[in-house]
Amino acid sequence: MKPIGRSQKSQKKSSKRQEPEIKVINPHSAGIDIGSREHWVCVPIAATESNVRCFGCSTPDLLALANWLSECGVTSIALESTGVEWIPLFNILSQHNFQVCLVNAHNVKTVPGRKSDVQDCQWLQQLHSYGLLAPSFIPEGEITVLRSYLRQRENLIQASSTHVQRMQKALTQMNLQLHKVISDLTGVTGLNILRAIIAGERNPQTLAKLAHRRIKSSPQQIRDALTGNYRPEMVFILHQELSCYQFYQQQIGLLEEQIEQCLSKLPSQTKETPPLNSQKKCRRSIKSGFDLHSHLYRIAGVDFTSIDGLSVVTVQTILSEVGLDPTKFKSAKHFSSWLGLCPGCRITGGKVKSSQTRRVNNRAATAFRLAAQAVSRSHSALGAFYRRIRSRAGAPKAITATAHKIARLFYTLWTKKESYLDRGADYYEQKYQERLIKNLKQRAKSLGLEVVEASST
Repeated sequence: MKPIGRSQKSQKKSSKRQEPEIKVINPHSAGIDIGSREHWVCVPIAATESNVRCFGCSTPDLLALANWLSECGVTSIALESTGVEWIPLFNILSQHNFQVCLVNAHNVKTVPGRKSDVQDCQWLQQLHSYGLLAPSFIPEGEITVLRSYLRQRENLIQASSTHVQRMQKALTQMNLQLHKVISDLTGVTGLNILRAIIAGERNPQTLAKLAHRRIKSSPQQIRDALTGNYRPEMVFILHQELSCYQFYQQQIGLLEEQIEQCLSKLPSQTKETPPLNSQKKCRRSIKSGFDLHSHLYRIAGVDFTSIDGLSVVTVQTILSEVGLDPTKFKSAKHFSSWLGLCPGCRITGGKVKSSQTRRVNNRAATAFRLAAQAVSRSHSALGAFYRRIRSRAGAPKAITATAHKIARLFYTLWTKKESYLDRGADYYEQKYQERLIKNLKQRAKSLGLEVVEASST
């Protein structure tokens, strides 16, 4: 018999070793597959004999679901974010003090062969028990109410803009080129002329006198634009579309009152008044009957409008989506990653396949992109950064890069409660040139060369 060598001994010892098993992190977990007509629930096998049950979507059924989970000793629940069907169940489970983990449906449906509702809820329960599901971010408290109001206002604004387009269509069919002599059809001049046309006025000279004194077009140009074929059916359609537009404006005004009441209920972070030098940056396209800037400064404790590109409406949208607690995001990198603004990192076989940003449907990220477009022509440091990236990589990537930088500035002000001071485009260009010279010197030194600056003479 041959003696066992050292290599054979090591192989024998390694064969006795067992592979590390996945530990159960959430032993009392449940998985729920959300549907429009029924919800399938799976609990651990040790909790009950029949660990998979089906419940309806009515409120009594959801209460029965919560009671059954309590009887089974469940403490943590994972459910998919399917449409808006998850919201009633999420609220009821949260009221029963369950730890609810809302999961993106796209992240748990990539496994083939699991197509039924029963297998989906079992798969959710298994993944959640091992702690392999990342919960989605959901604002808490009055922020959810504010977010609902702001999203409804966005829907009303979009609906009212549709009626403005239809009014423009009716005017064009009557060959009334009003949009060529005034900039806003829903402004003071536009509404006065539209109401006069609906009231029966057809004289272009009389209609031209309704123009505001700030209109740059001459009276003759306005008269020529209002000379057309006033067809009765088009005037009737114009009347209906104007009535619908005015109705939506009334609803937006009522919604603004609810938004003000909701902002008043939010806790205050500071009792100071916002800085005076930021008032000039608070221009907004939505007219509010209250001081929105003061409310935002009070609940956030910092003036976000000091960052170029961020108006009060943009800041309001961002805060309604991210909440008021910056500790929900570990760092600026996590915040940018959640927004989908940071570069991606897809590495396969040791090679970087793609560094594009993730495609996300995030209203806060859209607000940051709009802020990046707003600074494209400004004389600020952010504007100079945007123009430098645009000259090298194009406008789309410049918007994303600038939005990423604005988001990091937002997070810094949010966490440190500091003020932001813009040093201008000239200061940014100077620092960028100094950085280029420094990098050039280091590269020349690595090659055994030396960079000598040319004399000014």
